[in-house]
Amino acid sequence: MIRKKWAGAAVPVAAALLLSACGGDADSPGGGLQGTDQAAQGSWSINEKPYAEVKEGGELKWPLDALPDNWNYNQLDGTLLDHDYILSAIIPKLHKADKAGKVVANPAYLESATLTSTEPQVVTYKLNPKAKWSDGTAFSWEDFDAQFKALNGSNPAYSVSGTTGYEDIEKVEKGAADNEVVVTFKKKFAEWTSLFTPLYPKALNSDPKEFNEGWKTEPKITAGPFKIGTIDQTAKLVTLVRDDSWWGDKAKLDKITYRVVERAALADSLASGAIDWYTIGSSVDNFQRAKSMQGVEVREAPGKSYNHVTFNGAPTSILADQKLRVAVMKAMDPNVYAKGILGPIVADPKALGNHFFLQGTANYVDNSAPVKADKEAAKADLDALGWKLDGEFRKKDGKQLDIRLVSTAGNPISEQIGKLTQAQLKEVGVNVIIDAQPPAAFFADFVNTGNFDMVGFGWSQTPWPISSSKGIYYLDEKNVNQNYGRIGSPEINKLLDEANGELDDAKRVELTNQADKLIWESGHHLPLYQVPGARAVRATVVNFGAFGVADPDYTKIGFAG
Repeated sequence: MIRKKWAGAAVPVAAALLLSACGGDADSPGGGLQGTDQAAQGSWSINEKPYAEVKEGGELKWPLDALPDNWNYNQLDGTLLDHDYILSAIIPKLHKADKAGKVVANPAYLESATLTSTEPQVVTYKLNPKAKWSDGTAFSWEDFDAQFKALNGSNPAYSVSGTTGYEDIEKVEKGAADNEVVVTFKKKFAEWTSLFTPLYPKALNSDPKEFNEGWKTEPKITAGPFKIGTIDQTAKLVTLVRDDSWWGDKAKLDKITYRVVERAALADSLASGAIDWYTIGSSVDNFQRAKSMQGVEVREAPGKSYNHVTFNGAPTSILADQKLRVAVMKAMDPNVYAKGILGPIVADPKALGNHFFLQGTANYVDNSAPVKADKEAAKADLDALGWKLDGEFRKKDGKQLDIRLVSTAGNPISEQIGKLTQAQLKEVGVNVIIDAQPPAAFFADFVNTGNFDMVGFGWSQTPWPISSSKGIYYLDEKNVNQNYGRIGSPEINKLLDEANGELDDAKRVELTNQADKLIWESGHHLPLYQVPGARAVRATVVNFGAFGVADPDYTKIGFAG
């Protein structure tokens, strides 16, 4: 499954739960998909049509891996990519990325957002005066103030998925007019456009119990082109219907139906009409099925997700020793995963060598040298640590080197990753026990709680790659954030703090790559490969498909007229 990264929180996804699509046959040999280092940045494939040419009405049927564990995206259990798919249609996102990846203010909610001072840093927001919550309340500076206080880390009663950026704010105040918000920082925060995206109403953020539990079963207040129609936990189904009180462009669709569909059933569901698209991702079968399906297009753009294996460095884990984690990583060759899983559909797939910047972007550099794949070195390191081969597997002080890898059940790519991990580590005498869990319990009961030795899932990148990743690698004794493996160091923390406070772009990137090198040395997690950005989409669907680095416009999604 996949989690998504946002400025206080990144977004994870169960491994192999990340899928994306492209338009028409790709240029790769054999009609395969483009490699993530080959896809043209700033491109998308969405069957783009002007708003006026989109058919009025209709229902888009959208597959999910699981329903949200919490409808509060900023709560630890809520930060999932599937949740964001629904959230983006009903909850305000003040900033969004355009086709080229440029972050722009969302005019539906903001007239402007301006850096009005750098000493101290001050950002002034002018709200769209038409913007109001579904209970009729106008957007207010108090919504901003409540969210800042809930997410700044000062009150541990709030179970937050991240504090990045909010912890750097000194105060939030009403500006010169009712629709003006002034945010003053006590410490510089470069990627400030990531804040208050999504924005929740004051009522959610003003009380820890309401923040943690009040929205577990449903969102109580919304503000978007759609609103909740029904939530059926038994049928694993959510419907959104057009919100007639929306002040922006009227949504073209009457309805969006989100239903949970097992990965192995995606192609059959599209063929039968139960869904209108699916993410292809790493699946050879789903790619081949999409190419052969009548009335279906493969739409392709740069991918922004990657699959990886996170290690658990908590004192109770067998992998608490950094030297042991690195030794194990050396036995796991990311190129074996990339070629074994993507090889049949991508020409010369590459392993990913950076935790922050994706292949094909200007800032990407391979920093993975500290854990370079080398099985002989891994064996020597394990011997030196006292884990001696005793029969088929290694033992130390009478204890066998058993590592429990938690994955998602019913997910073919997770199964492949598990088998490849098991086979590679067996070669060096490490026994991997695969523990497959249902998608509905995977994050809430296992990932978020640290109930694993290793765990495989995906991260989905955001327009703010540095700040959105901070909570994954920052080690904070008071708040796990999204550092599920509890691994880090004061040196990494310092570099991440400096990077997030550096307003000079080049210096910020340099500091981030310095932190990345230390993260590789720490044995935090092992990126495997970037997932191709390809989706199989019904040909009649317009303004939807492979968005690349852009955010979808839910008012324009629909069907050909």
